Amino acid sequence: MEFLPGDLVLSTAGRDKGRYFIIIKVIENFAFICDGDLRRYEKPKKKKLKHLKHLGISDAQIKEKILCGQKITNSEIRKRIAHMLESDEISSPKGG
Repeated sequence: MEFLPGDLVLSTAGRDKGRYFIIIKVIENFAFICDGDLRRYEKPKKKKLKHLKHLGISDAQIKEKILCGQKITNSEIRKRIAHMLESDEISSPKGG
């Protein structure tokens, strides 16, 4: 599955393992991701694609704003992630 801006992903490696993020930009084998909380939109995390699990969920509102270059707030990102997790009933992974 191809990684695109606006997609919801799960981090599978690193100190942010088990956290959900939205992809902001994809360049070659890397994605720039944010969650609006620890990783703000202004300073996204650069992460290898192999360390992300694609969940097959995309947010059309966020995707459109990213592609059009419109302003996105961190609270909006947090709300959209929560909405996607709630509506698709994705269970939180058990970390440890």
